[in-house]
Amino acid sequence: MTRTTNSKIAGFTFLAYIAAGITSMIVYGRATSGEGVAAKLAGIAQHPIEVGIVVDLGFIQAFAALILAVTLYAITREQDPDLAMLALTCRVTEGVIGGFSILRTPALVWLATATGVNAPDTVAAHALAAYLLRGDVAVTATFFAVGSTLFSYLLLRGRMIPVALAWLGVVASVLLVIGLPLQAAGFLRGPITSAMWLPMLLFEVPLAVWLIVKGAALSARFGFDETPSTVVR
Repeated sequence: MTRTTNSKIAGFTFLAYIAAGITSMIVYGRATSGEGVAAKLAGIAQHPIEVGIVVDLGFIQAFAALILAVTLYAITREQDPDLAMLALTCRVTEGVIGGFSILRTPALVWLATATGVNAPDTVAAHALAAYLLRGDVAVTATFFAVGSTLFSYLLLRGRMIPVALAWLGVVASVLLVIGLPLQAAGFLRGPITSAMWLPMLLFEVPLAVWLIVKGAALSARFGFDETPSTVVR
């Protein structure tokens, strides 16, 4: 694919990923809004359509991560193929872990609705549900954050997008690289775990629009010799 095509696909995929992620959190939060494991399981049993939507949105997010891995690699590999490959690997890992995580939701549905001789006893069901409800977002997102840091750095170094926007991407990504492992380890809790995503949102939405409308400029490494006017200052 051409550079312009990769840029447009990446831009639309960013928007799809963001929309799917936010919608999934809202819908899943509504279905599991009860206090305690028993109430959450009851909510899941009462919202089968919402749970199904969450599963489908999970597939969208997993494939979006893979698409972004490929398109952003294609855009940035001329700047540094090794770093671009490492970034691609992180985003692919993010997509794979996210894909496997989708299995948690059907498992919760089964725990919430199982009856008869095949149903687990209440204590076992609640123990397993408590584990599944914990999720592994911080683990998956850490791979996202590392990949985003590398891609943002390459976009900045190659002057492929506006410098201020690229710097915002680097800072927002590094913030998550620091915060997410602390969250996964249990050292970071509360509203700050949501607030640390705001800079990333402020970066990815404008980036998506820029890639769709303007595209990624040729890397500064080659741009001065080929088409200097395409390098973004």
